[in-house]
Amino acid sequence: MIVVTGATGQLGSRIVDRLLDRVPAETVGVSVRDVAKASSLAARGVRVRRGDFTEPGTLADAFDGADRVLVISASIRGAAAVDANKAAIDAARAAGVQRILYTSHQASSRDSLFAPQLTHAVTEEYLAESGVPFTALRNGFYAGTIGYYLGAALETGRFALPADGPVSWTAHDDLAEAAAVALADDGVLDGVTPPLTAAETLDFEAVAAVVSDLTGRTITRVVVGDDEWKSAAVAAGMPAPAADFTLGMFRASRRGEFAVTGPALEKLIGRPTTTVRSVLEGLLAGR
Repeated sequence: MIVVTGATGQLGSRIVDRLLDRVPAETVGVSVRDVAKASSLAARGVRVRRGDFTEPGTLADAFDGADRVLVISASIRGAAAVDANKAAIDAARAAGVQRILYTSHQASSRDSLFAPQLTHAVTEEYLAESGVPFTALRNGFYAGTIGYYLGAALETGRFALPADGPVSWTAHDDLAEAAAVALADDGVLDGVTPPLTAAETLDFEAVAAVVSDLTGRTITRVVVGDDEWKSAAVAAGMPAPAADFTLGMFRASRRGEFAVTGPALEKLIGRPTTTVRSVLEGLLAGR
């Protein structure tokens, strides 16, 4: 049995959908915090069980009988994320799985300026020490992140954000397909993968140009100082820790941490990766 955690989230739900194209539903299980949200999966024949990384005792039942477990990195900030990921790895090992897969990041590093990359680096190290065959999926930066800034840009005509750098914005759908391939074809990816990224990098100036072209409006890229941006964000209601977290992303991008592309993702999914333009078309269609 293949068990996918976080199966009702943005990435996890897509992974399960792609996986069900490849393997019978009765061979798939999901571990979710709220089983009610996975009722549609249960109706398709998927085994649904409650599992919460922050409540390790729930994971034994969720992972019972699994040959492979995909640990989707905990959506928690700070040290608690590492503890949660480790708890999931420990539970998978205790369940006797043959392989643990983990959604890491292309920029995973202990010296990254963006906090989640430190979590990924420590989790990868823990996986390597687990004694269980593993796959760390070095995913590109989720292209959907641009959506967080799109509303303000459309309202004001400006992407008024801190200085940034090129990012290999990568579609959730492409990464979900890659994870499904890795789960269905055991061993196709072993250990830490090459960067699983889109084929191009864009900074926010380039993103603004694409949005301008798609909307027929002039969207301008305006660089705002870090302190000025944080003050404005906090004044608008963003908690200071969240503002610092976001600043880390911009600081890492301008250091070049996300300016990486490679052919691995396209080879794995057997087609060209989704362009940022296509992602933006989808985001704009929903507004």
